[in-house]
Amino acid sequence: MAKLLCVMLLALLAISMVATQASFLLQSVWAKEAEYHLESGKYGPGSLKSYQCPSECTRRCSKTQYHKPCMFFCQKCCNKCLCVPPGFYGNKAVCPCYNNWKTKRGGPKCP
Repeated sequence: MAKLLCVMLLALLAISMVATQASFLLQSVWAKEAEYHLESGKYGPGSLKSYQCPSECTRRCSKTQYHKPCMFFCQKCCNKCLCVPPGFYGNKAVCPCYNNWKTKRGGPKCP
């Protein structure tokens, strides 16, 4: 019984280490992707014209169940910052204005 418990603890430790390593690798991949998008000029502050905001926000909000509020706030943020981060979620580092605009309560304003 003690051997089984020891083996299970070692297995949990190994799984934990693998999950931590995978998380670290994903973060570095996302950081490199954000850096690429900034360097390519496709994303980032001022990369859009205001007439491009509806289509970019449609892309950004296409996979959320809260489509209407996402579109409202995304377009508000896009018109102010003239950028929308790549992807459907996250990647806000490529657009500091979009990332740093907060609500009165201190939460993120932009989706």
